[in-house]
Parts: sequence; structure tokens; C-alpha cells
Amino acid sequence: MIKVGLVDDRMIDLDKLKGIVSKMDEIKIVFATQSAEEAYEYVKREEVDLLIADIEMPELSGYELADIIHTHALSIAVIFVTATSGYAVHAFELNVHDYIMKPYSKDRLEKSIQRYIEKSHSSEIAGRLFLKQKSEIHIVQKKEILFIERTGRSTTIYTKSGQVKTYQTLNELEGELRERDFIRSHRSFIINIHFVKNFSIYTKTTYMVSFEGIEEKAMITKEQIDFIQSHYF
Repeated sequence: MIKVGLVDDRMIDLDKLKGIVSKMDEIKIVFATQSAEEAYEYVKREEVDLLIADIEMPELSGYELADIIHTHALSIAVIFVTATSGYAVHAFELNVHDYIMKPYSKDRLEKSIQRYIEKSHSSEIAGRLFLKQKSEIHIVQKKEILFIERTGRSTTIYTKSGQVKTYQTLNELEGELRERDFIRSHRSFIINIHFVKNFSIYTKTTYMVSFEGIEEKAMITKEQIDFIQSHYF
């Protein structure tokens, strides 16, 4: 079941979204609101797979909401449904699933959501990270990854069964790890919070992260500690 959130400040447009989405198979509407601020509060406490949002809204815009989702690497896909084309380039920088111009047809939105459903099913089946090395590609199960560290020009992936090195950057790997459990904790680290044992103070703005089963540690900023406390616990 795909859990969907809807946000549009115009009730007539919100009702249109609800009317189309509610009739689709495999879909559950978690919330429908006219406020992007309310949508953000829902996103923080509810499990949401797909957000369908207008862009130009008072106070917090749909674009700003999508930017928050992207910045914190939340595993939420976004479809923009908007009357303006001015954000299209920036939307693709945020890796949104689709950008639909108003007025749109029922068929246009349904096809976009169906593509997302098919994509999510295929990613669930894959569940693997393909790591480029000098003369080969190493395949790692995402669920086995504890954390990832960038040092110099190489990256080390720490897994339950050992370490794997690659020359891919954290930015490249972060794009492949959109699952909710993975957090860009520090400019040099991505961590899987599912395996975190504890955080310990390192400096005023940084903590050390310990994991179950290994001695190696990662780092996390105080800002990301606050984010985890707000969104996961």
C-alpha cells in the first residue's frame, strides 16, 4: 500500500486531487491539507511514501517543503502539481518524481502515480547498492550497510560482514540511498540509524556514533541529532 499526502491551498484543487487519488488501487491517503506547514507536521510524524503538492502557497511553499524533504534525505517522493513552469529546473535538482502543469487531466496524474508505484516495487525487489571499483562492480545489500565514510579520494562502506571500498562520492551514494533509515549525518558520513547503538559528545557541534557489532565509529552533527530526535523518536 502506497501512503500519499496531498497539499494544495485551493480547496477546489485539493478536492480534485482527492477525487482522483482515492479511486486508485494500492493507494492510501494519509493526509490532505491546504497548508504546507501542516503537511510538514504530518510528514514528521506519519509514514508517507509520496507527496503530491502545489508549489505557490502562502507561508511555506511546496518547493520549500520538497527542499526540506530532499535536504534531510527523507524517503518521500514528490509530484508537483502547479500552474507555473518557473520551478521546473529547480524541481529536477530536488529529484522530484514528476512536474505536472495545471490544468491537468485525470489520466495525466494517474499515469504519474502508476509510474511511481512501478518504480517503488522495482526498488523494493532490488534493494542493492552497485559499487564501482577499478575492474569490477561490487554488489552490497542495502540492509547490510551500517555506515559509509569518505576519506580522501575513496569511500568505505561498513557492512555487517566487512568493508567495501569504492571511489564513488557520498553525493553519488546518497542518491541511491533514499530509504528512511539512511541519514547524511556529516559531510564525511552516511549512517543507517537502524544500527546505531549510541551517540557520544565529541565537540560542541559534533557527536561520535557507535554501531552494533563493530568498533569503527562515524560522526554526526548536532543539527542532525536534533533532526533525528524530531523525526524518528
